[in-house]
Amino acid sequence: MADEMHDECGVFGIFGDNQAALKAYWGTFSLQHRGQESAGLAVLNDEAISVHKDMGLVTEALKIEQEGERPGNAAIGHVRYSTTGESSIVNAQPLLMKTRFGLLALGQNGNLINAADLRHRLENEGAIFQGTTDSEVLAHLIARSHRDSFYDALGASLAQLEGGFAFTILTRDALYGARDAHGIRPLALGQTEEGAYILASESCAFDVIGAHYLRDIEPGELITVKAHIIDTDRFVEEIAPRALCSFEMIYFARPDSHMEGQSTHIVRRRLGEILASEAPAEADVIVGVPDSSIPAAMGYAHAAHLPFDLGLVKNRYVARTFIAPNQALRESGVQLKLSAVREVVEGKRIVLVDDSLIRGTTSRHLVQMLRHAGATEVHMRIASPPYTEPCYYGIDTSRATELAARNMSVEQIRKMVGADSLAYLSIDGLRQGLSPQGLSQQGGWCMACFGAGYPVALHNERISSVSVTKGGR
Repeated sequence: MADEMHDECGVFGIFGDNQAALKAYWGTFSLQHRGQESAGLAVLNDEAISVHKDMGLVTEALKIEQEGERPGNAAIGHVRYSTTGESSIVNAQPLLMKTRFGLLALGQNGNLINAADLRHRLENEGAIFQGTTDSEVLAHLIARSHRDSFYDALGASLAQLEGGFAFTILTRDALYGARDAHGIRPLALGQTEEGAYILASESCAFDVIGAHYLRDIEPGELITVKAHIIDTDRFVEEIAPRALCSFEMIYFARPDSHMEGQSTHIVRRRLGEILASEAPAEADVIVGVPDSSIPAAMGYAHAAHLPFDLGLVKNRYVARTFIAPNQALRESGVQLKLSAVREVVEGKRIVLVDDSLIRGTTSRHLVQMLRHAGATEVHMRIASPPYTEPCYYGIDTSRATELAARNMSVEQIRKMVGADSLAYLSIDGLRQGLSPQGLSQQGGWCMACFGAGYPVALHNERISSVSVTKGGR
């Protein structure tokens, strides 16, 4: 549950399919977990690009009947949770802009740490911004580029960006995908049975439309997708160390997604197994926090030779409590979202496995909930290391003062949440779980939030200029 931490956005793109709008709708819907503030589709029909977008969930912002009848052979979709720029319709994506190269629509996942510097320069050159999202920076860089072709202008513009990002860009000629030089934010390539290529933040978006996963887009790669044809190049000259956000595996990505050649579900189970070996507890039953912590709890139970059970259940019809305007409403949302199963926990010593502990408020409510349901002991086990550093690449933890592990000892956090014991996975345990010998095909993870260092050089003045409102892009 990650103490109501949220990340960036989800992007989807398809080219060369006469049901592009409908398939983009379903692909974007499958990425709903990555952003719930707004949703939108941009569809290419002949040489015209039209955008439908609105605030809310995919089913609220878009009408499936309308998209099912919408003509076009290419589309991009987007779900948003804002890090840069306030939550408003003007910042909802895809963005549509007219340039000297023609119309373009774009969607972004991630955060640009040099967006403020670039925006200031562009405004001094006469650029007029419509919104406050950093995604608009790329569109203006392209529009004002002196390169002769759109492709060259796009590559040169991407090379100026710093941070963690994945873009999908739709023009009248092609669909483009780009991933930051370190690969901090994910982007995958898939293909339908009919041969159309797809780009998406996660491979789970391929399954819903009957497509199959081909590979991850490489860090620094710029891929061009046309009807049944792809071309690839790099927009950066130097190959940087790979650094996929480790929280994609720990928490954000759906368990049926694949990243870096691995199943997200299997990785989370493995983290739970390692946690059990590092931090055992005398207990009667293992309980996971729905939904993302369930695999880790299963792994913990397997390694500890203890039963796993559903001691907490989730109300599927409660959504977006993290958007509540104040802390009191967010905390009441936890009680609406989760409830304890008394028959599972009453009279039992419980190990409560969660994937992370950020601020501690949700953890405190969960411990209280289990005690009220009759648990005699509650031992918290966190399947990631202490979260001590802010993230500037698309996760809503920019304020260090909100991070419990940065400001308190483990014992102080234990007292705050009211657990009988508290233990975290070690950094070495996380590395082992993410990159086991012989299983990690790619390797390289961003663990900056756990104090392992930022993959992109961050200067103090640049950090202070990163405007973060509520969470990932």
